[in-house]
Amino acid sequence: MAAPLQQSHHETVIIGAGMAGMAAGIRLALAGRDVLILERHNASGGLNSFYSIAGRKYDVGLHAMTNYVPKGTKGTPLTKLLRQLRIPYDALDLCPQLGSRIAFNDCNLKFSNDFALLESEVAANFPKQIDGFRSLTEEIREMNPFQLKSGHSSARGAVQRHIKDSLLEDMLFCPVMYYGSAEEHDMDFGQFAIMFRSLFFEGFARPFDGVRVIIRLLQDQYRSLGGQRKMKCGVQSIHSEKGRATSLTLDDGTTLTADSIISTAGSVETARLCNDQTKDVQAENIGQLSFTETITAFEKQPQELGWEDTIIFFNTRKRFHYARVPSGVEVDPTSGVICLPNNYHYGTDRQLNEGLLRVTALANYEDWCALDENDYRSQKEHWYASLMDVALAQLPSLPKGEQFHEHIVAKDMFTPRTVHKFTGHLNGAIYGASQKQKDGRTHLENLFLAGTDQGFLGITGAMLSGISIANRYLI
Repeated sequence: MAAPLQQSHHETVIIGAGMAGMAAGIRLALAGRDVLILERHNASGGLNSFYSIAGRKYDVGLHAMTNYVPKGTKGTPLTKLLRQLRIPYDALDLCPQLGSRIAFNDCNLKFSNDFALLESEVAANFPKQIDGFRSLTEEIREMNPFQLKSGHSSARGAVQRHIKDSLLEDMLFCPVMYYGSAEEHDMDFGQFAIMFRSLFFEGFARPFDGVRVIIRLLQDQYRSLGGQRKMKCGVQSIHSEKGRATSLTLDDGTTLTADSIISTAGSVETARLCNDQTKDVQAENIGQLSFTETITAFEKQPQELGWEDTIIFFNTRKRFHYARVPSGVEVDPTSGVICLPNNYHYGTDRQLNEGLLRVTALANYEDWCALDENDYRSQKEHWYASLMDVALAQLPSLPKGEQFHEHIVAKDMFTPRTVHKFTGHLNGAIYGASQKQKDGRTHLENLFLAGTDQGFLGITGAMLSGISIANRYLI
């Protein structure tokens, strides 16, 4: 266990060293504020981090950094956050996607970082819907989805005003939901617009060395500004008097005081840290959606096998079903995300050393947590094999005589148990609470939410969330 902190006072304490927490810390440090970040684990990044097994580094969370725009593009989320954090664009080493697709049974919609491709695909596959698609995209372009005081409105209802074909409707919702919806079946239209912009109007990119590039940039910037960070140092409770947070008790029993607190732990989780709240507060707001993901390293490049997509969002049901996986099933393999991290424009002189294949699907948290260790390992093997079969069915057939399993050199899998362990989210909810607090306020005057449960999603969104809370309330 890390050495206890000496009892101390700070202007701001930030709970969590994920993307939102580190971005908020940088903004405050740039303003000359005394800020301390507390992280329960030994690595930064939260859901978007990495780990090593036998010398191989595996990204978790990051399939792509959304909101990609070329260098010099003005007025976009990516350029705004880099300006706010004083981080140069080139330091991210962003490599754009080759191209992705949405695959539903016999229908495919290709898309890239050029929105015109998706528009042409909709026109070709759904000619009667293209006018509605264009009017939907025009509405999204004109709205301000970052309006912090806007209420919740149904994205399904908004999309159905324009799109009358349920297949196209579902195909548009699949990638947006898998990359950012904490709600079952539907989502807030403002959040839908944020994700639609980030995926389709802007696009996907990846640092050559993965998520650790982003983490390292944030850590180095924060450290260079004199920001303090304490790892393996979780928060046990938040104490308050007269509607204000006054102190925090850490896992080791140390007490800290602070003028203000930013929590990236989640809306429900933060409320339950507060000593003036009941243990079951916000029970109705606990997220229900968790994921599992397989990660496979293999000895060939994907394009040698005829696999050229960057990301595939797939569904094999008649209607796309984005909901909590029923008890007794463990994993729903009928929809998900296939990611091939090799398939970005890395240039002619560099490429990842090994092929990588990641397959993500919805999973049941309670079922995975109920397993003892032997059954847990057994079920991981079972579902790894099942999800590999699903992925191979969605990918182009291998050249004659090729057997993919013969090329595998390493594999791993994380489950909802892993998500809960490293994010602290109840139910292993990948995107946190179902209802977001867009203005970041809590019941305490000086306790604020940032990150997933403020409703800014993805890596870019998480950093913008931390920046917005620091700027709005503390600078």
